[in-house]
Amino acid sequence: MAQAASGPRSITLPGVVSLASGKTLQGVEVAYETFGALDADGRNAVLVCHALSGDAHVATGPDADGAEREGWWHGMVGPGQPIDTERHFVICSNVLGGCSGTTGPGSIDPEAGAPYGLRFPLVTVEDMVDVQAALLDELGIGRLLAVVGGSLGGMQALAWARRFPERIVGLLAGATTSRLTAQAIAFNEVGRTAILGDPGFHDGDYYDRGQPHHGLAIARMIGHITYLSDESMHEKFGRRLRGRENHAFDFVTEFEVESYLAYQGRKFVERFDANTYLYMTKAMDYFDLVAGAPTLTAALEGVSARALIWSFTSDWLFPTYHALEIVDALAANGAEVSFTELHSPYGHDAFLLENEAQGRFVRPFLERAHDAARAEEPAGMSGLGDAVRVEKHRSARVQLGDPLAVARVVDTAEDRPGRPELLDTALLRLEEEPRRVARVGVRDSARTDVEIADPDGDDVRGIAGLGHHAVELAHCVGRAESGGHHAA
Repeated sequence: MAQAASGPRSITLPGVVSLASGKTLQGVEVAYETFGALDADGRNAVLVCHALSGDAHVATGPDADGAEREGWWHGMVGPGQPIDTERHFVICSNVLGGCSGTTGPGSIDPEAGAPYGLRFPLVTVEDMVDVQAALLDELGIGRLLAVVGGSLGGMQALAWARRFPERIVGLLAGATTSRLTAQAIAFNEVGRTAILGDPGFHDGDYYDRGQPHHGLAIARMIGHITYLSDESMHEKFGRRLRGRENHAFDFVTEFEVESYLAYQGRKFVERFDANTYLYMTKAMDYFDLVAGAPTLTAALEGVSARALIWSFTSDWLFPTYHALEIVDALAANGAEVSFTELHSPYGHDAFLLENEAQGRFVRPFLERAHDAARAEEPAGMSGLGDAVRVEKHRSARVQLGDPLAVARVVDTAEDRPGRPELLDTALLRLEEEPRRVARVGVRDSARTDVEIADPDGDDVRGIAGLGHHAVELAHCVGRAESGGHHAA
């Protein structure tokens, strides 16, 4: 049944939500918004997962007062955008433990008759995903075309792929990780310490007194530094003074970067809850996609979704090697996965800013996934622009050798001379036995020549226009017609 687009909505989940901690919550309320309309066959639903300080308002539309408000990812989600709400039915919900309508520490504890505060149980990324799955059950959506997210949203998307592999066709995760490093956990802990040490925190029971403004502002300032890059801070601020020509020789705000961080802290206190900050950062610390498995590859063994993973060159919070670990684990399990490292000076925040660059990959990925889902057949390629499309028997660009093959192709453009080793990571798997690719060469900055040869003489040749730094996992299905192999 088709569902119309909506403004802010909420739903109370029936029954009890069981948490990873062993505790339970009853009557969980979920705030969500939808954009677009669900197709009659229900195959165009896309779940977008928000990051730490996000909410359900992912695209521009009416807010609770009916006034139109810009969405936090309006450059990626909306009519004509890469996640096109004229084609896709987009759902976004505030996560469990949040402060934008979904049950969290600021919600009323039915036993105490007052906000939970720190009596609210700790939640994990997996708990958030379970609540999202329950929401979709209530909406009558059994399977998703895709789950999409960046940062903490990317962690949720990854958890979806492992927890509910049968419910998603596509996995899109950017600027994310399979688990935080010690450095990232350390930054989170400093932020939490600032909140917990604020005299206005009152052990989390501050709702009738006002926020612990100072601690939450400091936590935001610390976190915001990790979202930026040295390059972007240098370009934006340098060592410029604000409103003065000389140093004040006093402990006052002097540098432009100091003023900027103070402003970010003040604005954050106006819209976010200190307890939620504690719970969200702890959930990120706890997230470990490997948990319960010996390796990441083993953890992702059951993932059947086609995947698009991307990172940014200046993101030092979740650098590219984090994304490549996920790509390698998916590829080792024979999944169809594409990867791109996007050049950006904006650091971790690039996933919120580099909409055009991300859109060049996200739009065709979703379009081809949608076409494949509507055709009720497995998606062949992950759909990056003019990338090689491998189909049964022969395609416009590639003819298949014999036997089955999976090829991972790495494109290193000429503007990345520091990473030539990526050319050596291409892999051919023939009858489950890994073998090296004969040749992967960069023809120019936008295209990659690929020649894959079996030691016995059968080969697969093609030319892939993968764009800068793209990785394509081509799943070759069936056998080529005898006697033929050539580049298109």
